[in-house]
Amino acid sequence: MSVDDPFKHSTIGSGVFYKNPRAALKWLEAAFGFEPSMVVSDADGRLVHAEMRFGDGYIIVDSEWADHIASPASVGGRNTQSIYIRLAAGLDAHCEQARAAGADITQEPADQFYGERLYRARDPEGHVWTFTQPIRVVPRQEAERLGDLKIAGWHR
Repeated sequence: MSVDDPFKHSTIGSGVFYKNPRAALKWLEAAFGFEPSMVVSDADGRLVHAEMRFGDGYIIVDSEWADHIASPASVGGRNTQSIYIRLAAGLDAHCEQARAAGADITQEPADQFYGERLYRARDPEGHVWTFTQPIRVVPRQEAERLGDLKIAGWHR
């Protein structure tokens, strides 16, 4: 038996946890262009679950709801993950939008040897976000040579 996904979720998403998730929702929309798709509040108005979309992907934005769930702001700025988002075009303009909204650009936009342009930004609570844009097709052998690497497998 198959059940349709009523939320039309992609195969994989990620949860991002904040001390102030309502502020994060507004900031992620203004800085990175995420679109809120669901915001669930309890009877006292506290946010208990939120989802945001970007292209065909989604993230869950939530609070620090358990002892093992924390924002980087609560653990000295440390990250145990980074979310990677691929843009079809406009990476430099996206970076400037993020900068204007207060993102800390930790890696300025630059072309990478493997055929992508990339920048990294830290949000107000310390999450690291990586944005990429494909700029050219690079065969595996060329990437190995340019990066002085041995690569098993490669992008299709």
